[in-house]
Amino acid sequence: MAIEIFLGTIKKTLKKRDKIFIFGFGTFSIVKRKARIGRNPKTGQKVKIAAKFTPKFKPARAFKEAVK
Repeated sequence: MAIEIFLGTIKKTLKKRDKIFIFGFGTFSIVKRKARIGRNPKTGQKVKIAAKFTPKFKPARAFKEAVK
């Protein structure tokens, strides 16, 4: 239940393009990825990949060191 509320809050905040910083854990943000040309690994054919917004998480230093 608490996890669902936590994730719901993160989703709502990121839809507004805001950042979320949780001290000692990390930062959630949204970044825009540019449109680019990819390649189909099966056929080798070039494929257009549209620009899109994607979530990003950057762990805090304390969190990184805690899981070493």
